[in-house]
Amino acid sequence: MIRRCTNSHLAEIPGTSINKGFRELLVKKACLLHNIKKMSMKKSIIALIGLMSLFTFSACDDYETYGEKKEKERDAISQFIADSAFNIIPETQFHAQGDSTSIANREFVLLEKSGVYMQIVRRGCGDYIQDGETVNILCRFLESNIEDSTKFLYNHVYYVYDVDKMYVQRSGSTYTARFTEGKMYQAYGGSVPLGWLAPLPYIKIGRQVTENDELAKVRLIVPHSQGQSTASQYVYPYYYEITFQRER
Repeated sequence: MIRRCTNSHLAEIPGTSINKGFRELLVKKACLLHNIKKMSMKKSIIALIGLMSLFTFSACDDYETYGEKKEKERDAISQFIADSAFNIIPETQFHAQGDSTSIANREFVLLEKSGVYMQIVRRGCGDYIQDGETVNILCRFLESNIEDSTKFLYNHVYYVYDVDKMYVQRSGSTYTARFTEGKMYQAYGGSVPLGWLAPLPYIKIGRQVTENDELAKVRLIVPHSQGQSTASQYVYPYYYEITFQRER
């Protein structure tokens, strides 16, 4: 609001020897300067509020809800499957095929309960983990973030000592495990992603005794709910290739 100049402002000008007209001119000039200063302050405040609002709206636009992140994850998995030309089969077909997936047909089975997609490349040599058994498993793997392929982790397949070790227990149909050493242990701690346990009922865990023996190998697409700590925190899906070997 612009301040109106009146005769009451005459008292603000010191001195009594100046004529009335000149004093009124000085008063009007003082009022004008005051109003300009006041308007400038208002404009600055309005500009500051506008700038703060802009940052607020920008921050809101950048924020993703958990539901939006899950939708983004589903889209990323679907796109990855399409780009890779994978053929997704239901569990009924998987079981009808003897709990197997066709490599030639690029088949992955969708495990409905966990949401994990699995391809059994090799069933493996040796024996299945028995009920009540505890076993140390040596794993060699490749891990890749499906939403950002620049983020990946692996150990060296051909380096004997570059291996991840996990301690696995089976009780009925339940498998529990923890990492005890290796790249996964260093990156995420001892907690084993649930997705890594999904193949265990369907593969054999053994060692190569003859040159014809093959270690179990699987490929997995793991949603964040079955993944490691980073996947869970940021709602990232991951792709894995893993081999399993029984420790001596």
